Amino acid sequence: MGWSAAIDDYISFLRAEKSLSENSVSAYRTDMEKLRVYADSIGIEPESITHDHLQNFLAYLHDLGLNKRSQSRILSGVRGFYKYLLIEEVIDSDPTELIESPKIGRKLPEFLTIAEIDAMQTAIDLSKSDGHRNKAIIETLYSCGLRVSELVNLKLTELFFDDGYIRVIGKGNKERLVPIGHKAIRDINQYLQQRNDVNSRIDQEYKNIVFLNRWGRQLTREMVFTIIKKYAKLAGITKNISPHTLRHSFATHLVEGGADLRAVQEMLGHESIQTTEIYTHLDREYLRETILKFHPRK
Repeated sequence: MGWSAAIDDYISFLRAEKSLSENSVSAYRTDMEKLRVYADSIGIEPESITHDHLQNFLAYLHDLGLNKRSQSRILSGVRGFYKYLLIEEVIDSDPTELIESPKIGRKLPEFLTIAEIDAMQTAIDLSKSDGHRNKAIIETLYSCGLRVSELVNLKLTELFFDDGYIRVIGKGNKERLVPIGHKAIRDINQYLQQRNDVNSRIDQEYKNIVFLNRWGRQLTREMVFTIIKKYAKLAGITKNISPHTLRHSFATHLVEGGADLRAVQEMLGHESIQTTEIYTHLDREYLRETILKFHPRK
């Protein structure tokens, strides 16, 4: 099997069996193309690659200037590719089995304090047509810990305010129920009153989408990035933040307040508890203050 056919088959498998988004599928293809270029340079077909070839491939990625995190991500995709070839009986053994991922330090994500989040919301001019919408966006991202893709795809039929939760469709079309607080409910309802005032402008295709632009169409992820950056700047926040920073803040404040890590994992939609564990390392100052306050030997 040649590289083009093997990669195309793998991509089709990811779409059909893994239900990955087009962004994820595109990223996998880009990573696999790097392996194809390397393999072509040494005249090796997919089924002939060995452990030593892959070790040299990692050295090749290093020479390209890719950092260890990128190398590790690409290797993860290569592992998936060869597990697929093994399932399809294209190969008899997995050449990635004994390959170790590059050692990378875990970078702690940036997060905001409650005061900084409040400052962002205070910076919003509610007299403007998009004011209540933008306030609801910031509060929903923070209060529910949503990914930006989950926010822009949130539907009116997924809001269960009487029961205090929303239904979220996350990565791989996995569904989860996330509690929503009174403040976020209030902010969304205030926005929806304005949204309904311009109901005649809403395209039929987007009537069930919660957050819309001024033309009655679905917001893009890029637009949400712009909104968050705008109000961070107006609030005088110098941290490099994005919509994901509000998700990190949600998780950090829960763990800081003593929330069970498994519950945080469930609300974030993390497949592995190891992904959630990073939040236990974020606020060492909080732990220090707790010890100074309560320990008898302080």
